[in-house]
Amino acid sequence: MFSVDTPSRAAGQSASELVPSRYALQVGEIDVLVVSDGVLPLPAATMATNVDPAELADWLQRNFLPPDMFDWPLNVLVARSGEQTILVDAGLGSQFSGFPRAGQFPRRLEDAGIPLESVTDVIITHMHMDHVGGLLAAGVQERLRPDVRIHVAKAEVDFWTQPDFTRTDMPKPVPNVLRSTANSFVEAYRQNLCIFTDRHEVAPGVVVRLTGGHTEGHSVVDLESGGERLMFAGDAMFPVGFENPDWHNGFEHDPVVSARVRRGLFQELADNGGLLVAAHLPFPSIGRVAADGEAFRYVPIMWDF
Repeated sequence: MFSVDTPSRAAGQSASELVPSRYALQVGEIDVLVVSDGVLPLPAATMATNVDPAELADWLQRNFLPPDMFDWPLNVLVARSGEQTILVDAGLGSQFSGFPRAGQFPRRLEDAGIPLESVTDVIITHMHMDHVGGLLAAGVQERLRPDVRIHVAKAEVDFWTQPDFTRTDMPKPVPNVLRSTANSFVEAYRQNLCIFTDRHEVAPGVVVRLTGGHTEGHSVVDLESGGERLMFAGDAMFPVGFENPDWHNGFEHDPVVSARVRRGLFQELADNGGLLVAAHLPFPSIGRVAADGEAFRYVPIMWDF
């Protein structure tokens, strides 16, 4: 099983890291490790593009968050099912100079005792730069197995051949970087891509399924074993979305569908009581969802040492 780090017994943890950056748990017979890839400073305005700025400012203030820039957490997940070690998303990579605090996953994976060479499968929830960039970081591809299987939705690969940014509201330089990074990823790993259309079992108890919304081929990953469940929701949800599931995020390529997907996944989690991990919830990002009238509540787990 993956081991849980604590400050007193974090084997291999960098001396410069004052807190753990990975968290282990089990979902039935599946070992799970959530790894922080760092944080991304982004304009707070991108959190809610379809509401009065005063509403967003009030939400930020009530949650003790700064009004202008917001540090998006960035999490990836590793699951071990049977003989397979599966990486879900790959973080940002270290090649983007504007985000010096992100791109940490390769080192942190090594610190956790999981060499890149041991990864048999990678699931990509979508091809935004902060989810595939880590696979393009220097030295990563050379260390991955030549036969590593990279699972991604056909709709996602097709989308990035001619991506539509007309309904997004991103900082101006971002679309070009997203486009070039997605194209570089496909070019680099074309021979390793395992394309699915709707739903695909990657390993026993590990299923990836298409949701759309955030991008055309955005997907979530369901882990289920021994009556226990965990969903890795990628970018289907953000911290502001529990109280305000209909608020649009500036990085959503189809914000109307995204809101519908978000509500559906929240309701699913509220109904089945499964655990939730998402790319941009505060590390370790593990909690449950409760229905709260027309909105929802995020209920973080208590850390288990």
